[in-house]
Amino acid sequence: MTITPTPLQGCIIITPRVFNDDRGYFFESFSAKNFNNAVGYEVNFVQDNQSFSTKGVCRGLHFQKGEHAQSKLVRVTEGEVLDVAVDVRKGSPTFGQHVTVRLSAQNHQQFFIPKGFAHGFVVLSDTAVFQYKCDNYYNKASEGGLLYSDPALNIDWGLPAAELLVSEKDLELPLLKDAGDMGFTL
Repeated sequence: MTITPTPLQGCIIITPRVFNDDRGYFFESFSAKNFNNAVGYEVNFVQDNQSFSTKGVCRGLHFQKGEHAQSKLVRVTEGEVLDVAVDVRKGSPTFGQHVTVRLSAQNHQQFFIPKGFAHGFVVLSDTAVFQYKCDNYYNKASEGGLLYSDPALNIDWGLPAAELLVSEKDLELPLLKDAGDMGFTL
């Protein structure tokens, strides 16, 4: 596997070694030993999640606060998405900055988003199956988020705003400047 760091410390792109032949392909999608070596510390994933969405669906920007904060290892097994991580760690030199990664069933890449980042994605293909591992269990009371269209974040979601399908809940998320203490410090 190849590890590609991003401008946001801790967020990395993982590209597996894919073995192709006339029958199809094979790759190792996860190895705890190799993954922990890549991130430099032990991450114990405890929950796997999967979503199916259609083109234009924008999910995020979400995070879990406090003792329920989550690191995520995300990938796409069908279709293509633009995945986004936003640094919400107070005191971080990249606070409020974001990174985007195109994840697809074709490139087999995975994106690791550690605790202290808001996360979201938009579906670029007709449909997409999005899978992710979490290192902590979901806790509704610890939910947090930022408005996907916050002008201060200046995220290019890869589709015209009129084509984005956003849940009512996500439309009510605060701007970064109004989010208050998100519970992460560097």
